[in-house]
Amino acid sequence: MDRLKEVLRQRVIDDIDLSREIADDEILDTIDRIIINHSKEEYISMQEKCRLRRDIFNSIRRLDILQELIEDSSITEIMVNGTENIFIEKNGRIYPSSKSFESVQKLEDVVQQIVSHSNRIINESCPIVDSRLSDGSRVNIVLSPIAMEGPIITIRKFPNMPITIERLIELESISTEVASFLKQLVIAGYNIFISGGTGSGKTTFLNVLSNYIPSNERIITIEDSAELQIRNIPNLVRLEVRNANSEGSNEITIRDLIKTSLRMRPDRIIVGEVRDAAAIDMLQALNTGHDGSLSTGHANSPADMLSRLESLVLLGAEIPLIAVRKQIASAINIIVHLGRLRDRSRRLLEITEVLDCREGEILLNPLYLFEERGEEDGRVNGVFVKKNELQRKEKLKRAGLEIK
Repeated sequence: MDRLKEVLRQRVIDDIDLSREIADDEILDTIDRIIINHSKEEYISMQEKCRLRRDIFNSIRRLDILQELIEDSSITEIMVNGTENIFIEKNGRIYPSSKSFESVQKLEDVVQQIVSHSNRIINESCPIVDSRLSDGSRVNIVLSPIAMEGPIITIRKFPNMPITIERLIELESISTEVASFLKQLVIAGYNIFISGGTGSGKTTFLNVLSNYIPSNERIITIEDSAELQIRNIPNLVRLEVRNANSEGSNEITIRDLIKTSLRMRPDRIIVGEVRDAAAIDMLQALNTGHDGSLSTGHANSPADMLSRLESLVLLGAEIPLIAVRKQIASAINIIVHLGRLRDRSRRLLEITEVLDCREGEILLNPLYLFEERGEEDGRVNGVFVKKNELQRKEKLKRAGLEIK
């Protein structure tokens, strides 16, 4: 079938006029005609015809063998390690895929097709790029000579419809009480930072919290690669970084976007992830009246997130550590920490209030903690335990709200 697919695919390419814009329907009609003509010479079952039609079309207009994996809603991650080794993630577990690319050239063609859609460049001189697919899926690509086994593609898929807080409650990732608590904080304009490890659900949770933002506010989102799905805000501006061109110029960074966003009259600023010296610009934005802003970062705990922010700020400016800590304590009100448990489930693990900086140390007030209560049928059970009361209630009072 692979040999036949390549023969028929070449006939289709020879038959269509690639010098003009061709509709998908026209390509499908050409594929159907060529398959039917070939079936007069060699028997092809109906099932094989359908598979050939799909595979040939995907190889010409879509992402070849990856397209079927991308369209499978049960797959959350696709990992391509060269032409032969492809792995997928389902339900938090990784499985090998039976699919493989015919050649390195075919895989490289798919790479160029991916990056061209998001106006990015990747080649031997710029062998690493972050991109996205048309459905919003996040893509990271690494080429040789950096990648020893050939082109590496990692695709993080997102659901077609954003996950709601009701769905998270159903999955036991969060409780009704905690969800109501966070809703009040978002509406009241608390600056919330979401921390967690890779794959812990930070972007998903950021989307969920953004649904609580009042619809009459103006929101500016800033991302490396646009993937947030905010749908209830009419006055929404989405900004995305631009990588440097082949000459190494015309780059637009997260720092540039944060600075310009301050001149765009935002009520709130949402930064997809803080991972470099842009942390100092983010803190300054939070300290200049943009209450209710949100962001995410990689860390293993709320305390680690604060330490990482300190390091990131110091990368971008020579500021005394005590001044950095005071800025962080003033800018961030709440840290929401997420994680993946041993059963591969994503859970909210901790909500912590950032109080103040006293005697050179940032004081934290744990509000809710997830406590394990055993394991049943391979799934970790637990409850969200309230540890302390929220101390800084000024924003709640100004918003006319109270914690229920």
